[in-house]
This record gives sequence, structure tokens and C-alpha cells, in this order.
Amino acid sequence: MLALLVACSMPVHFTGTTNTPDITLTPSPALASPSPSASSSPSLTLTSTPTIIASLTLTPSQTLSPSPVPTYAILRGEVLELANCRYGPGVPYLYKYGLVPGSRLEIIGRNDAGTWVYVQAIGGHNPCWVNARVMKIQGDIMSVEPIYPDKAKLPVSPYYPPPAVTSVTRNGDQVTITWVSKALRPGDRENENSPLFVVEVWTCQQGRIVFTPIGAYQTQVTVTDEPGCSEPSHGRVFLAEKHGYAGPAEIPWPAHLMP
Repeated sequence: MLALLVACSMPVHFTGTTNTPDITLTPSPALASPSPSASSSPSLTLTSTPTIIASLTLTPSQTLSPSPVPTYAILRGEVLELANCRYGPGVPYLYKYGLVPGSRLEIIGRNDAGTWVYVQAIGGHNPCWVNARVMKIQGDIMSVEPIYPDKAKLPVSPYYPPPAVTSVTRNGDQVTITWVSKALRPGDRENENSPLFVVEVWTCQQGRIVFTPIGAYQTQVTVTDEPGCSEPSHGRVFLAEKHGYAGPAEIPWPAHLMP
């Protein structure tokens, strides 16, 4: 027993092969916890280590604000003379109903040029198109929303297929459009003088695109389309019958030939 105690009291040295300092193990007389003191407790040293701090730097950038939505007016007008109110903005379109002088109407739309206006009874829900020259309009007609053709659709015929454009040719500024269509049955024409077709064209005239509706009695028309517009010209063809319109057939518009 004495030999064992002597052996345990001798210091034991472990020497490694590296430069790590020797570690001396000395047995404690008891397993009691050491009392906390500044000298016996291991000290905790906080060393400065690199710290990554995420920061958000706002750099000036271009802000894309939404385009302002135009504000349009709804005007009032008075009918000056007996007038035909039509399904589209022009004489070639089908008749819808008549207007009598002195009628007070709301003006809720116009064509691009403001030459035809979309009107209805005040508080009504059955609008039609009338020539602006037969109306006494209170206010600036160009303050009214342009709505044709996107927001004022033509009535659709359920009885006929659309025409089919067969040829589009250009000779300088003259564009000739040819199409084929099913013939109307007896009694389906509005009257003997009404056009069988309506050709709508948006052509370049004096540097700007101008909308023109054409009433056609044959299956071919020729229109003028000048160079010099930033927007492309285009057009379409409808068959007209008393119930509405078949189509449209889009016209594959020919480009101007480069000199």
C-alpha cells in the first residue's frame, strides 16, 4: 500500500514529439470543487475576431413610376336636326335608331378625330354613333375618351362566315385589297342601298395615321397609303347584313418599297 502511494506521488511527464509544452499532472488531495477566486479560476480572454455585419446601403436608382391614367370627361349635347344613329362611327355602318332635334344626350366616347361621337340617353344604356356636326356639344369633344374600335364593338352576325382576303397589292401609294365572301340570302341586306361590306383602314396621310371606314358594294377597294408614319398602316374587312357583321378579316398590309 505504501509502494502504491509513493508511485502515485511521483510527478509523471508526458513528452510529445511536437513543440507543445509538457503537461504535469499532480493529483489533488480531495475531489472538492475549488473555491472561486481570481487567482485559481481560469481567465476568459475575449480576443477581437472579424465580425461580418450586414449593412444595407441604399444607392440612388431610377424609379419607374406608372404612367398616369388619363382622365376623360363625359359631356352633354343636344341634337340639332333629325339624325341617324349608327352601330359604328361613319355613314357606311348599319342604322341603329333615329335621333330627333332637341334630344339631350350624354357623350361617352368619340373616334380618334372627334368627328363621330358615341351617345346615349342621359342615364341610358343603349349607345350609338352620330356625326358630331349634328350635335351642339357642351365642352371640348377631345376631352372625351376615344373608344373605337377597342371599347365599342360591332354587333356580330351569327349567320355568315367572315370574308377571306385573297390579294393585297401596292402600286406606289395605292393599295388594292381583294376578298371573297358568301353571298347574302334574300332579305338579309339592310336595304337596297346599304353597303355589302365595310372596309376599315388606318392609313398614313400627311405623316399621321388616319382612320377611314369605307362602304363597299364589290369585293375590291383601293386606298391611299403614304410613307412617313412611325406607326404601321393596317385594315380589316367585314361582311354587313341586317343582323350584324361577319368578320373581320385582317388585311396583310404591304410595306412601302424602299427607293
